[in-house]
Amino acid sequence: MSRQSKLNLLADILGWHYSAGSEYVFHCKFCNHHKKKLSVNIEKNKFKCWICDTSGNDIRYLIRRFGSRAQTDQWDVLTNRVNLSGFDNLFEEEKEPAEETLKLPNEFVSLANSNLPYSALAPKQYLRARGITKEDILKWKIGYCSTGEYEGRIVIPSFNKDGYVNYFIGRSYGDKFPRYKNPPASKDIVFNHLYIDWTKDIILVEGAFDAIVAGSNAIPILGSTLREEGKLFQEIVKNNSTIYMALDPDMDKKARNLIKKLLSYNIKIHKIDVLPYADVGEMTKEEFANRKEAASFLNKEDYLLYEAINSL
Repeated sequence: MSRQSKLNLLADILGWHYSAGSEYVFHCKFCNHHKKKLSVNIEKNKFKCWICDTSGNDIRYLIRRFGSRAQTDQWDVLTNRVNLSGFDNLFEEEKEPAEETLKLPNEFVSLANSNLPYSALAPKQYLRARGITKEDILKWKIGYCSTGEYEGRIVIPSFNKDGYVNYFIGRSYGDKFPRYKNPPASKDIVFNHLYIDWTKDIILVEGAFDAIVAGSNAIPILGSTLREEGKLFQEIVKNNSTIYMALDPDMDKKARNLIKKLLSYNIKIHKIDVLPYADVGEMTKEEFANRKEAASFLNKEDYLLYEAINSL
């Protein structure tokens, strides 16, 4: 397809422009500077703003970020990312695939109940020792199983955005091994999506007990590498969320890779210092709140320095 067709589509989204050699210069919608400083090279498929330093190696990101779904699909046609034979169906609304849902174990007993059996004593003592309150139990819908496949385990359910269970954590409150026994279901979820407010700061932690300490809008990544095509990563980018990252210190390499990915999408990131604790779950809620307040903001330059220090 011609360069002019691509340029016309870019102009529909970014507005009036002028040419500078092999590049076209637009107003930057990232920093909204009053001068045109966003250079786009259609041939090389690159863009860069000379004010805010936002850059990328795929113009499609600009189309997807500031254009419509139809315009993104049109760009895919212009750049041969889709089969032209499917053009007739190009602008049909794509249906989101149904998310897998689960049932909690038949033996599950909610600790939010007022009348609990004697078997609830041990799980309640375990949760109390971890600093988990009655309010936490109600908020996170925590229960336990004293018999069955998840016998001797605290159960923390996750609810999708429609209110259905899509995963749960089973953690031993006694001497059961292994400590964690989770369902054979996909971890490509947003844990407790039902309760997340994407307009507010999002806190990324490793596990569910970390999320309980971190409080509202904390999402456990469940050991995930947060692939760019994954649901949590997609939601963060789609909502342009501000991220506070508090992953376990022994996951530093994973944290650095995740920071690099998110920065490439211009996501604002703050890094919370977890040391000397092994994880957020070992902190009090007050301690975590103080550390979140003192979190360091990371930009692309900070990340490069962070990488250099950690490679020594």
